[in-house]
Amino acid sequence: MATSLGSNTYNRQNWEDADFPILCQTCLGENPYIRMTKEKYGKECKICARPFTVFRWCPGVRMRFKKTEVCQTCSKLKNVCQTCLLDLEFGLPIQVRDAGISLKDDMPRSDVNKEYYTQNMEREISNSDGSRAVGALGKATSSSDMLLKLARTTPYYKRNRPHICSFWVKGECKRGEECPYRHEKPTDPDDPLADQNIKDRYYGINDPVADKLLKRASTMPRLDPPEDKSITTLYVGGLGDNISESELRNHFYQFGEIRTITVVQRQQCAFIQFATRQSAEMAAEKSFNKLIVNGRRLNVKWGRSQAARGKEREREGVTDSGLKLEPVPGLPGALPPPPTEEEATANYFNLPPNGSPALVNIALPPPGLTGPPPGFGPHMFPPMAPPPFLRAPGHIHYPSQDPQRMGAHSGKPSSS
Repeated sequence: MATSLGSNTYNRQNWEDADFPILCQTCLGENPYIRMTKEKYGKECKICARPFTVFRWCPGVRMRFKKTEVCQTCSKLKNVCQTCLLDLEFGLPIQVRDAGISLKDDMPRSDVNKEYYTQNMEREISNSDGSRAVGALGKATSSSDMLLKLARTTPYYKRNRPHICSFWVKGECKRGEECPYRHEKPTDPDDPLADQNIKDRYYGINDPVADKLLKRASTMPRLDPPEDKSITTLYVGGLGDNISESELRNHFYQFGEIRTITVVQRQQCAFIQFATRQSAEMAAEKSFNKLIVNGRRLNVKWGRSQAARGKEREREGVTDSGLKLEPVPGLPGALPPPPTEEEATANYFNLPPNGSPALVNIALPPPGLTGPPPGFGPHMFPPMAPPPFLRAPGHIHYPSQDPQRMGAHSGKPSSS
């Protein structure tokens, strides 16, 4: 029988005696008929260093034997399995769970403070009904969407496989198929997952498995609310032909007062406008990547403001009714931007910078020569251009100016 190095050597009433361990489904195994061995005060808890009852069992065929590592008091404080130290509700490391519910639980590390803290928690556990956690975890808020997305919903029995045979790696194993260890190539020793510590797992610090899951959570798609606080409209896409306005209202009314619901059947989408921004944010948070109506997964996004929507429609050539107009061929491009104050000059006629300041090219006779009187000689002004209605047709601006268009007459009508 192991004895504690602290004050527990003479305080036997703090030693733990249990009839059944606190285990997760993965560690318990898939076999419903399991045999366990129970050793009273068999080992010290690896967290609080108090003797506790150790259970040992084999979770299945070709699996390694497993045993409890921490006492039940430490397990109840964190709501974790006594063997793998993963959360019993989500199957995640403590560091990931605490990050998901924004919990910071600073447990004491020194021997004296740790034992005093444990005794107080044991008193609180004995006064509770055991249906919920105690301590800081019991006062924490409900689960977050990140935990629901990362949570393991089915047991992972591969975690119970035997360890790798070190003799086989060196080529010296002579047991063959009777060897209880795995004959596989080990992972890279530089892999961070190869270095795990049970105390780091329990206290939620420097856990490589938790770091891997938190990095995966940071790359998952999320819907951030827009900066414009006046936007209270959500876009719901992928409606199909079977989802009606009443079905959308039945789902979204639970988040707050709905001002209007506009269903666009042509584009199979809908716009749901809430009365308050808080209701819209709650609806977006609860429905993003989780909204299923009539067996159809719908896409939920934030709506855009009227100014941004108008600019985008103007860029794409879409009218307010949703029709996309084809551009008219031959139209002139956009006007150039107005000149800045530095570029603005007194050039009111848009003359080239080095051109002649003369506006009219007047042909003056050379000095000393007398010409005919004005009005009888050659023209003093260049010939004027014909009026616009007599000019030859230039670029076609509108389809009605195209002579090849149906209904146009290229020649004079024949007289009958």
